[in-house]
Amino acid sequence: MLRAVATWWDGVELWLTQLDFAVQVVLVVAVVGPVCWGAAAVIDTVVERSVAARLEAAERRAERRADQQAETRADVSTGEP
Repeated sequence: MLRAVATWWDGVELWLTQLDFAVQVVLVVAVVGPVCWGAAAVIDTVVERSVAARLEAAERRAERRADQQAETRADVSTGEP
């Protein structure tokens, strides 16, 4: 199976290198452009979700800390241990 893929790829490379430079550029842009755009979209989504998750976790920690401080202040003002 791997040999068949390697043979096919060699044929594609040979065909591509025999084309005029302008045609090579058009083919590469037509193939690489959408692939790069798709990869960028996936990376953007992953980064956005991970940053959002970290921000939400930090917000929850800050809220818990504020709640604990408010409880501590309430205990101090009422004199409860």
